[in-house]
Amino acid sequence: MAWKDVFSYVRAVAANKGVTKGGTRADDDVPLGARIGSVVQIQMSPIIRAQTNGSLIAMPAAADTRILAVSQIRLQPGMELNPVELYRLYLDKGDDAADEKFLQVFCGDDGKVAEVLYCTQLARVVPETADDQDAYTGVAGYGLGDAGYTLWREQLADMLGAQELATVFGESDRLDYTRDAGTRDAQFVNPFKGRETRIDDAQGQHGLRQEMYFMPYVRQLADGGREYLLITTEIVESVDGDAGKRGIHVDFVIGIPVEQERIVIQ
Repeated sequence: MAWKDVFSYVRAVAANKGVTKGGTRADDDVPLGARIGSVVQIQMSPIIRAQTNGSLIAMPAAADTRILAVSQIRLQPGMELNPVELYRLYLDKGDDAADEKFLQVFCGDDGKVAEVLYCTQLARVVPETADDQDAYTGVAGYGLGDAGYTLWREQLADMLGAQELATVFGESDRLDYTRDAGTRDAQFVNPFKGRETRIDDAQGQHGLRQEMYFMPYVRQLADGGREYLLITTEIVESVDGDAGKRGIHVDFVIGIPVEQERIVIQ
């Protein structure tokens, strides 16, 4: 996949290269053999097990069976992430006030898939002040990139039912996550910074580009499994090639590891 500014790419060279006439697709060479429109089957047992052991992960909806968009996140030079390449396969793009659901795929230097997370959006907030933006981008030297992050029971009381709250929190009033980057004793680590190019159709004519600041946090579930809290500040730069469509928001996403063998994409 070229992963250029796909919008200007299509407009400039589609006629010459036959992009819209059965030639090269914009979603070629995506990991797991995925393409936009591919049917996805995920074994539910890892998700059910995670929920039973207190995870905030959401089950896929009945309609979450096709890949609606694919993206690659390119890190700013000097940023180190292991594995080194990061892709998202969207089952729900989160448009029209819906919650995002996607498979986050990590690949190594050899291009092979190293890890897959099944991810569901927990919440989206909009920073209202410059101070909030500085904290959510880590520019202030605190906030996103701190050694830990806590979700409080009262924060989720309106989002979860009584039984769900009991399963997730037990007798506690908090969930504590630890930063999954940098040295453990560092009070603050600069967030990862990159740019996501999301393609919503095979020709690359629809989609978005956005700047991202993100940090993964992790906690251990009751059975010893891992649950990730991915906090990402997204600064939208263009939608369908229109640079006038801009915005900023912060996504709180829950992710759990899923073995590659439990995912079938056709």
